[in-house]
Amino acid sequence: MWDDARQLNALALTLAVVAVASLVAAATAFVVRQPAFAFNEVVLAGPLTRVNGAQLEAAIRDDLAGTFFTMDLARARTALTRVPWVRSVALRRQWPDRLEVTIDEYEPLARFGGDAFVSDRGELFTAESSDVLPRFDGPPSRAAEMATRYRTFTDTLRPLDLRIAELRVSARGGWRLRTEGSAGPLTLELGRDDLDGRLTRFVGVHARTLGALARAGTRVDAVDLRYRSGFAARVPGFREKGGKPAA
Repeated sequence: MWDDARQLNALALTLAVVAVASLVAAATAFVVRQPAFAFNEVVLAGPLTRVNGAQLEAAIRDDLAGTFFTMDLARARTALTRVPWVRSVALRRQWPDRLEVTIDEYEPLARFGGDAFVSDRGELFTAESSDVLPRFDGPPSRAAEMATRYRTFTDTLRPLDLRIAELRVSARGGWRLRTEGSAGPLTLELGRDDLDGRLTRFVGVHARTLGALARAGTRVDAVDLRYRSGFAARVPGFREKGGKPAA
């Protein structure tokens, strides 16, 4: 090889190219980190209704490091999603020194368990709020299903002017509603099967059953809809009677 001029020339050219490429890379890395390319303007696109502006500003100041060329956008998005009420973040660089931040906030549907919330998309998240919301209680893995059922049950009960205040799913999969209306609180035991059918039948016969009792001055505080033919109603101060309920 050392006696071959062509191979020596090729090796020299290769080394020269590598050296130049290394110098260019080093120079580029040096240039893109210069203060001249730092973000001088961070713009929040759209209004915020729940995210605390001070907390978001602190996160932007502490976690959005780097210049126009070097900022790790994935890391920055992750940092900002740790701010309460932030569901997702979109970041867009605008030449030469502007960063646009778009925040998608959680919209709470209900409280879940102790200190969590269920979003209108069925997602669990933690935050602080004084909003009056229905309460969900059940396995966290069923939060999305509970959000869907809540909407369906709400639509079914709307003709009776009953509002769902609490929705529960037991470990065995039994569903229970606690509603509020002009006649006071009412608990509805739905069980595990045919939930929509049972609730629809209850609404259909309400006027001539619970409605008739209410007009006569008798208040019912709980209804068990798990019976195969009809349902059992509990009147405060009286013992429940009836057949064995279904699942």
